[in-house]
Amino acid sequence: MVSNASTDSLPPLPSYTLDPLDPVLPGVPDKYLTLILPIVAYWLLSGIFHLIDTYDLFPQHRLHTPAEILKRNHVSRWDVFRDVVIQQIVQTLFGIGLAWAEPDQMTGQDNYNVAMWARRLRIAQRALPGMLAVFGINASDLARKTFANNPSIAGLLSGGNYHAFTKMSSGTFVAQHAPWELLAAKTLYWFLVPALQFGVAVVIVDTWQYFLHRGMHMNKWLYTTFHARHHRLYVPYAYGALYNHPIEGFTLDTLGAGLAYLLTGMTPRQSMWFFTGSTCKTVDDHCGYALPWDPLQFMTSNNAGYHDVHHQSWGIKTNFSQPFSTFWDRVLGTVWTGGDVSARYERARIAAEKKVHKDGKTPSSVTGSTPIDSVLEPVEPYTAKSTSNAADSLNRDSLPQPPAGKATKQALESRDQILYTQRKAGGGAGILDEETAEEEKELRRMPPQVQNGTRKTTTSSSQAGSLKGLRDRVSGGTGFHGRTGSMLGYEMGH
Repeated sequence: MVSNASTDSLPPLPSYTLDPLDPVLPGVPDKYLTLILPIVAYWLLSGIFHLIDTYDLFPQHRLHTPAEILKRNHVSRWDVFRDVVIQQIVQTLFGIGLAWAEPDQMTGQDNYNVAMWARRLRIAQRALPGMLAVFGINASDLARKTFANNPSIAGLLSGGNYHAFTKMSSGTFVAQHAPWELLAAKTLYWFLVPALQFGVAVVIVDTWQYFLHRGMHMNKWLYTTFHARHHRLYVPYAYGALYNHPIEGFTLDTLGAGLAYLLTGMTPRQSMWFFTGSTCKTVDDHCGYALPWDPLQFMTSNNAGYHDVHHQSWGIKTNFSQPFSTFWDRVLGTVWTGGDVSARYERARIAAEKKVHKDGKTPSSVTGSTPIDSVLEPVEPYTAKSTSNAADSLNRDSLPQPPAGKATKQALESRDQILYTQRKAGGGAGILDEETAEEEKELRRMPPQVQNGTRKTTTSSSQAGSLKGLRDRVSGGTGFHGRTGSMLGYEMGH
């Protein structure tokens, strides 16, 4: 039992008794449930996306086809599953260590904490008369005039002297909080402070992951030793989100989230929401779908399409930000600046389908549709598109533009990293040689107007049937132009 007597003119703080907090799930302490929920959420959400993949339920929203997963990735699904489980074991052991250091959760102090916030508000009001005096306003005079009609405003103007809110206790008048103070204190305690904790935790995780992630791409030893494993997935899928080297998984994901939890002073119940939400966001960022009804893909511009660019051989040194915002990419100039990427995606899709044909399989064995000559973008995705519309040109020129040649430089640096990694792994430059040959072959097969950089429109209604081009898959038929910013997560011209 804690007693708090009033020692000054401030309202006294209430007494309280602490009792053990009942766990959310009977028999499982909250601090251990916090470790279980993210793993359950990971495999549940990944399982949903795996079923969508298996039964080809939403082919129109795919970023890549199953044929690409089959032919472009350089790691088996079993290896991915194994390494994810290893990371989750390490994550759980670390969490158990933190849980042992945590005191048992208690309840009974909430009213005291609310009263403490109300007291802080009362103390802060003492500065108001002086602030008003700077502007020549007599706060005391205003307080006297408003006291009869609005004692709360009068008390605020007088610096927190609420003479109307007192009660008799043991023969003396004891100060009480004004109703608005208690309402504001409850709002702070129950909503604003937790929201601030979540916001700061998001900033910590984003900052931690950006600089470690970028460092692993800038340092060749770090990349080849640790991070290159994650990039064996050129075509990400949901349960490969945590496919990492165990050391990278611990430092990048587990340690970063743990620091955010400790530094923000979250309770175990708050951390349940934060860790589980972060896990779901990471899975969704690797799901391989641009789903128009997926709220996680519209909370921020850092979504599955945005991160997928980072997994391509031409964008691997861009779009480092994870998992919440794109802030650091935009501030430090590492966001992809190459514009529309639909031509590259479409070529990769068609090439993968042809490899499946070459292996003697039919397209229906890996996807519910066949490759088509859909509406293609110009084959030079780094080249700025000209426009004859004066208004569009003016609007384009008014936007911040990346430095000349930056997009090409980004792509070349990305390809250099792939070359270096493959050489160190004994694989040579085979991946990039294949990509280059495929692009040149497809270019020769295209009509002259497409080779010259103009769009080719499809006239066959049968070709536009079950599965349109990647542009329509991602944007629901409007093309990467117009919906690129929301679906792929970058803005044209940036």
